Amino acid sequence: MEAQTQGSEFQERVVSIKRVAKVVKGGRRFSFSALVVAGSGNGDVGFGTGKAGEVPEAIGKASRTAKKAMATVNLKEGRTIAHQVVGRFGAAKVILMPAAPGTGVIAGGPVRAVLETVGVKDILTKCVGTTNPHNAVRATMDGLKQLMSQKPSRGE
Repeated sequence: MEAQTQGSEFQERVVSIKRVAKVVKGGRRFSFSALVVAGSGNGDVGFGTGKAGEVPEAIGKASRTAKKAMATVNLKEGRTIAHQVVGRFGAAKVILMPAAPGTGVIAGGPVRAVLETVGVKDILTKCVGTTNPHNAVRATMDGLKQLMSQKPSRGE
């Protein structure tokens, strides 16, 4: 599910929506939890969670949080990453490998959402351990933050 925000250059992807319950004296109170990834498509990406009584409100809260928590990623030639990296969060481990032009985004669910919103065009990934959406998104973000740029040092 991809939604374009009005008057903004950010694209948003809803990664997961869950119905959560709070048990109270009279029974269960249901609300909705949403995980959203937002990105500019050219190196900026962020994610956020939101919880509300209705699905659209939860998505709105999550997207506002995602836009506040933006991080910049170094992309090689604007289409892939510079080197192989392993992102970890909890039990989730995401392996990100650069790919040749024309490969496309080889990734599953939550990892694909992060990489497409950041603007990566060619990449190979593997999610090892848990595939929990929250942890997979955080592990992917950890991997992207570890990337080094390909700019030569001043001494060369």
